[in-house]
Amino acid sequence: MLQDRTGQKVPSVTFRTRTDHDWKDIPTDELFKGKTVVVFSLPGAFTPTCSSTHVPRYNQLAPALKAAGVDDIICMSVNDGFVMNAWKDDENADNLTFIPDGNGEFTEGMGLLVDKDDLGFGKRSWRYSMLVKDGTIEKMFIEPEEPGDPFHVSDADTMLEYIAPNAAKPADITVFTRPGCPFCAKAKTMLNDAGMQFEELVLNKDYTEETLRAVAATTMVPQVFVNGEKIGGSDDLEKWMASR
Repeated sequence: MLQDRTGQKVPSVTFRTRTDHDWKDIPTDELFKGKTVVVFSLPGAFTPTCSSTHVPRYNQLAPALKAAGVDDIICMSVNDGFVMNAWKDDENADNLTFIPDGNGEFTEGMGLLVDKDDLGFGKRSWRYSMLVKDGTIEKMFIEPEEPGDPFHVSDADTMLEYIAPNAAKPADITVFTRPGCPFCAKAKTMLNDAGMQFEELVLNKDYTEETLRAVAATTMVPQVFVNGEKIGGSDDLEKWMASR
């Protein structure tokens, strides 16, 4: 039976982390004392749901969570410090703090250390998230006990909805560009000046002209998409931004 520890203190452990090629021990108090912290814990670094959805969305919503009073957002997994550092770099998740629970001590103290022997993982964390204030757990979102790797309630959107129901969420923006394109540079500058996060896809690195024709029915760049809607080139983006 998975344990909901709402109202209790987080386990007191020391995390063995790796910083600048040196080992650094971080006690629980350093992470939580006097702070408001969101923790999301997951089965493993570089695994599909964790890498494609769980981490990226928390990283994207981190500014909104911090604007709502959160001091830090911790991604935790029963992996070692080398793996967690490499995963953070691979995810470009600079808005998050990655903490390795290498021996599973924190996760076991939470009552959420489970067997993943069928996958060859050994002991790992059940997927969950929690809001912690000054070391005390205010709210937990624990995934239901069902087969596989359920992912229904520990996501970033659910946490933000709990903390700040009326918070504005960033738009999902993708910009198709090519190297040396001045109109692409103009579009990116407009978005950056407006403080709007975006993903840039570069021709022949992240996509081909065939891809662009299939998606946007053109090979002209830039092509800007917002929340699934095609905005168009830099002039179209300028008009769209002026109308908001």
